[in-house]
Amino acid sequence: MSTVIPAGTQVPFTITYLEMPERPSFKPAQLPGDVRLERAIDPPVWYFLSLYDAVGREYEWQDRFEQAEEDPEALQAFVRSPDVVIWTAIRNGFPHGFFVLDWRAPGACDLAYFGLVPQAVGSGIGPALLQTAIATGWAREGTEKMTVNTCSLDHPAALRLYQKMGFHPVRREERTRVLTYDRVE
Repeated sequence: MSTVIPAGTQVPFTITYLEMPERPSFKPAQLPGDVRLERAIDPPVWYFLSLYDAVGREYEWQDRFEQAEEDPEALQAFVRSPDVVIWTAIRNGFPHGFFVLDWRAPGACDLAYFGLVPQAVGSGIGPALLQTAIATGWAREGTEKMTVNTCSLDHPAALRLYQKMGFHPVRREERTRVLTYDRVE
């Protein structure tokens, strides 16, 4: 039986920070033939925020919306940085998922965002898209490690999937958040 936690409720959550200190040995999986991967070139902030919302709404991804209100220049600098790249998985003419790679820290590639829209969850493209993101992160010269973080508000399989792909937890952090939307658990 599902439980609904109403919007406005303060909830605890755990952030897990993970690292992949060396290039994985697996070969990247092939995305299904009907999935096209598109790199955004000099994207507007609204494009990033639309993907961020489509993927993260039910997981309480709100930080970038807060940043858009409080410090829009910093958000624009992130989205438009030449060291931050947005890739969108398109299927049937609309985004099914996306990932953002951030190489602004020397020697590191942060998988800053990764996820699928609700209509694509369970379709089988998640692991292949994640392997593609990892391979793309490691393909850039100078990458010595990859990082990612997830939290207990994200999809319940996220942490397991990152670990299965070779990321290892390096620290955890406890926080609280006031829910923006009703949450079903």
